[in-house]
Amino acid sequence: MSETFQFNLKKVEGSARLGEITMPRGTIRTPAFMPVGTVGTVKAMYLDQVRDSGADIILGNTYHLMLRPGPERVARLGGLHELIRWPHPILTDSGGFQVMSLSSLRKLDEQGVTFKSHVDGSTHHMSPERSIEIQGLLDSDIQMQLDECVALPAEPKDIERAMEMSLRWAERCRVAFGEQPGKAMFGIVQGGDVQALRVRSAEGLKQLDLKGYAVGGLAVGEPQPVMLDMLDITLPVLPTEKPRYLMGVGTPDDILKSVARGIDMFDCVMPTRSGRHGLAFTRRGKVNIRNARHAEDSRPLDEESTCPAARDYSRAYLHHLVRSNEALGGMLLSWNNLHYYQELMQGIRKSIAEGRFRDFYAETLENWAQGDIPPR
Repeated sequence: MSETFQFNLKKVEGSARLGEITMPRGTIRTPAFMPVGTVGTVKAMYLDQVRDSGADIILGNTYHLMLRPGPERVARLGGLHELIRWPHPILTDSGGFQVMSLSSLRKLDEQGVTFKSHVDGSTHHMSPERSIEIQGLLDSDIQMQLDECVALPAEPKDIERAMEMSLRWAERCRVAFGEQPGKAMFGIVQGGDVQALRVRSAEGLKQLDLKGYAVGGLAVGEPQPVMLDMLDITLPVLPTEKPRYLMGVGTPDDILKSVARGIDMFDCVMPTRSGRHGLAFTRRGKVNIRNARHAEDSRPLDEESTCPAARDYSRAYLHHLVRSNEALGGMLLSWNNLHYYQELMQGIRKSIAEGRFRDFYAETLENWAQGDIPPR
């Protein structure tokens, strides 16, 4: 552990990067996948299971936590780490993405966003300064600037306006954050699917000399090739010595291809959301456990997995649980999925360390392409 926030870039193969973030509450091995604990819980999971799967850091959400239980209450209870019993690093998203989804319930201007709670209809105002204040009350280790995220497709003029606003808000967040030893504030690159705007955003944020940089406004409606093109344009502009975080991404395929372009950190609700709906991720690709062919299949999801959910329960039982809408089905599949995501990250890190990421990349895609082995 370190008393300061530090990023050590240990090895690079092509554009894929092996690194390590050290901070007072722990070490984050990169490339890293951060399970999403939106309201202080990774859905359908015990946090001990999340940690045992290989997670070094989890994500919380400023918007949801400000509505309930409220940041001042969390602070009185000792902070988010103490409240949820997770002594390791936590990153908090600023709430910008959630506010975007409330387009019919919010009003946005230079000062910030005024919106109605989706919980009880109460009115709230979030400025860049208030977003940072809330994240401080939560005592998160990595805090994100407030930004305006635009869903794609969108008009270039709307994308440009939001990008410029986000740049101005980033500077205000930087001032509000001040100097917090051992913690970090990340800026968020915006610009939608317009290459020139992505470059302008990245260059503007770079001038603020932040501890890390996120790429936002992707995985919001655009096809994967567009997302990857935006990474190809954006990442060369960002400092090589700072961590790079692709927000809200994504599928295992998204992650593998984004690592190949130089991304260090990821988060997504997909592992647990998919698990709650009967979809499992495995080294042989996706398995829809709802399908009738699993009803009498006594095999586990993956007999070679070290995850009990994948190794010790039959597909027939998982199928029965999911089709019966039993909570345990979603819990087991979420456990399997988060474990697989962390297993993928571990494989990525190991392959870069050994100088064989290109081989690992090809082997992983080949295994997914083969698909699940049908019952005999």
